[in-house]
Formats: sequence, C-alpha cells, structure tokens
Amino acid sequence: MLMAAADARMADVSIFSPASPQAGWIVDLAILTLAIIGIIFLVVEGVLFYSVWRFRRNKSDVSGEPAQVYGSEPIEIAWTAAPTMIVFFLVLVTTRTLWQVEASPVKPREGDQPLFVTVIGHQWWWEYRYDSYDGRSIGFITANELHIPIGDNQTARPVHLTLQSGDVCHSYWVPRLGGKVDLIPGRTNLLSFETTEPGLYLGQCAEYCGAQHANMMLRVVAEPAAEFEAWLAQQAQPAVEDAAVAEGKAAFLANSCVNCHRISGTLADGNAAPDLTHLMSRETIAAGQVPNTLKNLRTWVHDPHEIKPGVLMPAFGLSEQEEEQIVEYLRTLK
Repeated sequence: MLMAAADARMADVSIFSPASPQAGWIVDLAILTLAIIGIIFLVVEGVLFYSVWRFRRNKSDVSGEPAQVYGSEPIEIAWTAAPTMIVFFLVLVTTRTLWQVEASPVKPREGDQPLFVTVIGHQWWWEYRYDSYDGRSIGFITANELHIPIGDNQTARPVHLTLQSGDVCHSYWVPRLGGKVDLIPGRTNLLSFETTEPGLYLGQCAEYCGAQHANMMLRVVAEPAAEFEAWLAQQAQPAVEDAAVAEGKAAFLANSCVNCHRISGTLADGNAAPDLTHLMSRETIAAGQVPNTLKNLRTWVHDPHEIKPGVLMPAFGLSEQEEEQIVEYLRTLK
C-alpha cells in the first residue's frame, strides 16, 4: 500500500535526496558551493601548515627572529582578484538556479495536467484550498496534509501552490520537493514543483511564527493519478451523516466549535481552524504533531494544550459525556 511505503520513507527529509527537478537543482547548487568552499579551505589550510613548517624556529637557532618581508604586489592582486571571481561565479550560478526553480514548471507545457492549490498558513496549521486540477474546478478545503498526483513518462503533473498567510510570517519548506518560500501577510508568493516518486514527504514551517512554530509540520502525500482522482472525489463529498452519532453532532454544533471549524453540509462554517469535513481521512492531528488515533483525539477534545501547549484552541470544559459524544461524531467524518 502507498502509506506503508510512505512510512518507510518518513525519516528521509534530507535536501540531498531530491524527489523533484526543482529540489535537484538546489542540491546541485549546494554541492557546487560546498566543493568550492572545500577547495578554498584546503588551499588556505595548506598555505598555513606550509608556513608553520617552513618558518618554524629551530631550538638551536639563537640568532633571533627571522627577517620580515613586507608587501608583495602579485600576492595582493591574487588575494583580491580570486575571491572576487569566486563570488561573481557563485552569484551567477545562484541566479541561474533561482530562475530555474521559479520559471519551471510555471509556464504551461503541452500535455500537462497541473494542480493548483492555495496554501494559507495559520498559527499553527496549514489550510489547503484545492482550486483546479487538469483544467477542472475543484473547490474544496482541507488541512495539514497536501495530496498531489505524480507524473509519469507520458504526462507531467506540476503542482502550483499559491502561498498566503492568515496571520504572521510563515515559510513553506518540504526539503525533498523544493526550497523555502515565505508566506507573508498581505502578499502572495508562488511555489511550483513536480515529482514522479510516490510517497510521503515531510516538511516544516521554516520561519519562526510563535510558540508552536516547531510543531507546525508539513505532510505531502504524492500518489499515482488514479489514487489521487479517487481522493479528490472522496474529499469533494459532504460530511458523512450517521444517525448513530446524532447526539454528538448536536453537541458539536451547540458549542463554539462552529465559530472556528468548518464541516460541509452543516451549520459549522468557520475558517479560523482546520476544516473537519474529512478529519478521519488524515493520518495525524494538530498539524502533524500526533497520530490521528482515538486516544489522541480524546485528549485533543478534552484539552488541546496537553498535546500542543499555546495552541489557540481553548479547552471548553465539556462534560465527559459531551466529550465522548463529540469524539464519536468526529470519528465518523471520513
């Protein structure tokens, strides 16, 4: 299964294991820069050790300090020109890489099946608004787990993210898929990438954004086109109606949960907290903080601060019966 394969790769978040052309170009730049720095290090250290050895003082030498030599125009020119040329070269290759990453695959290509998603960063979770795929309007909202299709030998499926912030500065960074791009209040930034490798790609908000910045995780699930289409169809459906949990639904709607959360097909239409329409289809809760298990869901409903201290969702002081009813209702939202 896809998730079984994904779990095996969860720990792989190295930038030196790229899964997209965009991440590959960044790795090439990093390796080139490290190589140049390494050569400079070896040259400088080589000159240093040679000088220490060549001009070491012999214990039997009582003639005093060696003669000092001041000034060497060729050496001074070399030490000025060489760093200038190196910096100029690095500026050129960095600019070229930035252009590659930003320009490709932004320009449409014949045969592409692009996915367009608007990403909104919140304290401390991610909102995903699926806009269109392969020219078809989608129009649903989910949270914290981005699903994308992979390309194949016949069709490229680039992913275009429109990045916005709902409160403070954030930064979207999935190392194996691309570089860091900031989400700045009042500004829209763009990020594009594509991959042919299925699996789970982990990332992290890379801009300090408050108390739970370190726990604002990113999860990108890349899956074959057929599986992605099935996921799209499932996510576009309204919330499941289950008469067996009617009391839990009533308890949820009777509390202030509805002011922040959204569940399609119900009165809950908030946008300050994650959309819960298909909550149980996600592998984690609290933006990747803990697995989406019954135990963790109960803890979260009882007091979110036990899992994520400082989270903006308060503990509502519900009775045990209300908590259990709401948890059972939430578990039906698949």
